[in-house]
Order: sequence, then structure tokens, then C-alpha cells
Amino acid sequence: MTDGHRSAVARGSGSLRGGVGIGQVLDELRADFPDVSPSKIRFLEAEGLVQPLRASSGYRRFAVADIERLRFILTAQRDEYLPLRVIKERLDALDGGAPGAGQVPAVSMTRSELLAAAGASEELLAELEDYGLVRRARAYTAQALTVVRSAVLLAQYGIQPRHLRVVKAAAEREVSLTEQAVAPLTRQKGSREPALRAARDIAGHIARIHVTLVDDGLTEAGLASQPPVGGTPAREHGDTGPREAQGLRSASRA
Repeated sequence: MTDGHRSAVARGSGSLRGGVGIGQVLDELRADFPDVSPSKIRFLEAEGLVQPLRASSGYRRFAVADIERLRFILTAQRDEYLPLRVIKERLDALDGGAPGAGQVPAVSMTRSELLAAAGASEELLAELEDYGLVRRARAYTAQALTVVRSAVLLAQYGIQPRHLRVVKAAAEREVSLTEQAVAPLTRQKGSREPALRAARDIAGHIARIHVTLVDDGLTEAGLASQPPVGGTPAREHGDTGPREAQGLRSASRA
């Protein structure tokens, strides 16, 4: 998050006066968040995540900072599946001017909060930890939430944590390759920023190659096709859930 965005998100932007009504706020947000509604915004206000001013008539008036704050909240819910408590911690940290250099504060969730946010069972999380896909900890990060949430969805297709060991092994090899490539930069005196920038750049290129190779492999296997309009895979009439991957049926029940 940039410093400009942080200052816009911060609650204490007292210089932004006037504001717009809730209808204009919805118009501003619906291009990115089609499901946003007046009741959703009122709920976030009731939870203390956004505090619009009140006109003398009693109507809510939203400043630019309020709209950016709502965008921040909705993005965190949509992209990271974060519970409101964790989002509020992030906002409180930004309001207080922390952390430095425009960084977003790290997410910290209890085990029960992680399970609730991901819609996962205790058994699934324990298995992910056993295979090293999630680190056992007293507090869990957004990265852990992403892994657990994806594991929940993959389980609907018969893909279990033990099947994901190959993904973990590939990631570890990619990390090792990146570390070797930036090793000369890490040995240089001075700022670590050049090494950090190089590592991010290398990792991004590796990730793009990885995705491209997977897409190419699916194409060769005849499993890549244009989805129907709306991006929702076609289903037979009456089919309401994901089909289990047939090749993993026996393995998942072993």
C-alpha cells in the first residue's frame, strides 16, 4: 500500500469535508464490488470499521477517505477472506501511522479464527500442518488462510493435503533457485533493498513460467477450453456440486 493510499484510508483525514450520499458511494464501488449494498455499508459502520459524518438532516455523508476505506475493507474480504476483526486491526495500525515504509501490517489470526475464515475443519488444518503446507503457530497469517481456503475448495474435487506435497516441493525448489540467484547481492554491504527487489522480480518470472507450463500441459491434455459466458463451468442439469477428480478417487480414500 502506498503512502498516498494509507493517508486516504486513515480515519483521521479531517481535511476532506462535505462528502457524498450512500447512493453515490455505491455507484463508485459497484464496478469492483457488485454485491455491495446499503445494508452492507451500514453493517460495516455498526462494526466500527467506517465512520461517515452525519449531515444536519441525519443522512450519512461519505468523504473520499471513507470511500477508500470501504474499498480497502471490501478488497480484504474478497481477495484474502479476512474476518472483520483482522481487517479492523489492519485499519487501526494504518490509523496509528504504522507500519513504516507503506507496508501493510501482518495479519494475525487465532486457530479458531483461521478455521472460521477458511470454512475448514480441524482435521483438514491438522493434516495441512502435518505435511508442512501450513506452519503450526499460535497466530496464523494471511498466507496460511490462503492455503487453507484453497485446500477446502480442492477437497471438493478429491484432492487432499497429501496430494499437495508435490506443490510444496516445487515451491521449495523455486525458493532455493531464487536464493542462489540473489546470493551475490545479499553479500554486498549496505541496503538489502536491491536483493529484495531482485528476489521479488525473479519469483514473479518463475511464477509466470509455472502458470504458463501448467496451462500448456492442460491444453495438451485436452483439459483447457474457453469457459462459458460468466466464467462458470457448464454443468449437467441438476448437478449442483463439483465433481470429484476421478484419477484421485482411489488415492483420496486410501
